[in-house]
Amino acid sequence: MSAEKAVRRLKTYAGAQGYVYQYYFVGQRAALANDPEAPATEFVFDVTSDRKLTYAVSVFLPEVAVTAWASAHGRPLTESEEYAAAKLRLFRAFDEVEDVQARGRRLAIDAASLDEALSQLGLE
Repeated sequence: MSAEKAVRRLKTYAGAQGYVYQYYFVGQRAALANDPEAPATEFVFDVTSDRKLTYAVSVFLPEVAVTAWASAHGRPLTESEEYAAAKLRLFRAFDEVEDVQARGRRLAIDAASLDEALSQLGLE
């Protein structure tokens, strides 16, 4: 077994505030039990807007929002749909938050924004 390092795909997003962000998905995990968003899945992205300083941004998808969506739509979300919702929440922060590094490092998805994000993708 080789000890190759996983290649991360650096992606670019031009935010409405005029910043061009580069980001990549680091991974996901259950939010820590003492986190205010718990129980939730935490999606972690590394982000930079200047190619010098990279910082982590966490997007929390609370179980209550996932359960509400599943109840309203008659089926559970897939892992890729959950990831898509987290990525869309990250993009919304890029568009709406003037200083993501200072004020956008912890983002949450509520039931309404989850439904809105997934309907943008045509998911029912």
